[in-house]
Parts: sequence; C-alpha cells; structure tokens
Amino acid sequence: MRIHIVARKMKMTKPVKEFIEAKLEKLHEFLENIVWAQVIVSVEKKIHTAEVVVHAGHQTMKAAASTDEMYSAIDKAMDKIEIQVKKYKERFTDHHATEGLDMGELTTLVGPEIKFSVVKDVPLKPMNKEEAVIEMEKLGFNFWLYQEKATRQMQVVFKRLDSTYGLLQPVKK
Repeated sequence: MRIHIVARKMKMTKPVKEFIEAKLEKLHEFLENIVWAQVIVSVEKKIHTAEVVVHAGHQTMKAAASTDEMYSAIDKAMDKIEIQVKKYKERFTDHHATEGLDMGELTTLVGPEIKFSVVKDVPLKPMNKEEAVIEMEKLGFNFWLYQEKATRQMQVVFKRLDSTYGLLQPVKK
C-alpha cells in the first residue's frame, strides 16, 4: 500500500506521521487489497482537519473530520474510513460459502442438456464479405463463417431482421 501524507499550513512532525501510518496499517488488517491511501492534515484558525482517501480494488473511499486537536481529528476520520472499509469488505464476502450444492441441483439450475441435431462439414475457402453473403443466400442460411481473403482471419456474416447484413470480426483484448 502506498501512503501519501500531506500537511497544509502546519509542519508535519514525526509523531503525527507515525500515528497516521499506524492507523493506516490497522485498515490494512481489515482489507488487504488497498492500493494507496492519502491523508491530508491541515490547521485553519485553531481548527484541525484530517481528510483520508483510500483506494482499494475499484473503490475509492473518503472521510474527513475536524476538531480542535489534531490527533482526535485523525482518529475521527480514520474511524469513518474504517466503517467504509468494513462495509466494502462485507459486500464481497460470500455468506453462503458453507452451504453445499450437489451436482443434481446444478444441472436443473443450468437448464436442459444441450444436444446437437446436425453437424455439417463446410469447406473453408478464402473469400471477401460480399462473396460470403452470396454463398450464405445461395445455401439459405442466416449466417456464414468464412476466411477473409486479405487478412486470413475467420469472420461471420449474418442476416439481420431488417434485411441488412452484419459482420462479426474477432478482436483481441
């Protein structure tokens, strides 16, 4: 976990820094996938403010508190962020992990067994998309798998409900 501490309108002392780091380590005990944390402490007209921002997983949590004393402001902000971290962790905890699921139940949940009634061998020859549409229409199919002449990539043309044609091109992500 990366920790970034910022002090505004005050001098950051070693005890305050160690206090903040100890509080953040306590958060790390609750949730292990904390990527980074930022703490901003400031003083404005005898009002001490602490803001805490924690980023864990795909979630950013923020909390702030102001009091007349720096340590209590940090404490209050950390308590608020601790509640958010616990709530975040609770959302991803599987509460039904102890319940068993037998395979008989699984097949009924998934649905009926998948059966193939026809398997056709289709000769694969390079063609462009227009030739593939002509071949598809000639055979009376709704879709046609072919190899693109230029790229040697497998593609699918299909007939849409509005009598236009669609093209499926594989892309790597």
